[in-house]
Amino acid sequence: MTEQQNMILENKITEQSSEFDDLELMSSEELLYAINSEDAKVHTAVHKAIPQIETLVSKILEHIPFGGRVFYLGAGTSGRLGVLDASELPPTFGVSPGIVVGLIAGGDTALRRAVEAAEDDPAKAWRELKDFGINDRDTVIGIAASGTTPYVIGGVKDARAHGLLTGCITCNPKSPLAEAAEHPIEVVVGPEFVTGSTRMKAGTAQKMVLNMLSTTLMIKSGRVKGNKMINMQLTNNKLVDRGTRMIMEETGLTEDQALALLLKHSSVKEAIQEMRAKNLC
Repeated sequence: MTEQQNMILENKITEQSSEFDDLELMSSEELLYAINSEDAKVHTAVHKAIPQIETLVSKILEHIPFGGRVFYLGAGTSGRLGVLDASELPPTFGVSPGIVVGLIAGGDTALRRAVEAAEDDPAKAWRELKDFGINDRDTVIGIAASGTTPYVIGGVKDARAHGLLTGCITCNPKSPLAEAAEHPIEVVVGPEFVTGSTRMKAGTAQKMVLNMLSTTLMIKSGRVKGNKMINMQLTNNKLVDRGTRMIMEETGLTEDQALALLLKHSSVKEAIQEMRAKNLC
């Protein structure tokens, strides 16, 4: 085993043995409290990584005005979390589905069930990225709890070699993925409650970082007013009601007037802009 392989093994905290044992002998209450105590460590780990997250966000914001997009690369749980985050942004912030894109090893099939060996091809991600017309205005963010997934590492390496901005989210320090990315985010949450089950603390940490990263990008891109999602898509009655209340708060209109204006524009932002143009709010 090489010195580098030894270092990777030593730093692979996500594979270290759980601090708890004889789980099958614990009561349901004991299990729940123990899992919760471990989850509490995630907040602290993410907090420590905020300077790394802020650096990556700032760099991405330099690219967005020029048509830059963000691509998430992941496999298994990490890939599903990337796809989830990307898919939630259009309805929440009214952004085009092509602005933030989640790619998972094995394709859409892997969202529901494991696709064997899909993550082992280091050249696959770049081939998929090229299908999107990837260019040097775009950003590629690799997501891998272990930091050793070939599909993710290969995609990030290729993206960086072609002059793209690259980042990553991993839960092991000094991993090959962190080395491959220009702006790594390392959230070290410690061993999992069930040894090696990175769908737990590592997955929670990745989800938190993705929420922070994408939400900050959307806010700084002008897709939130005050604390309101003024660009959200009106895809159900709940969101129509929410949009109506937003317009009422901003304009002083009655509920019926606000609803009528919202249905006219199908956009909270455009409805408020009309009222402002008429100097009515």
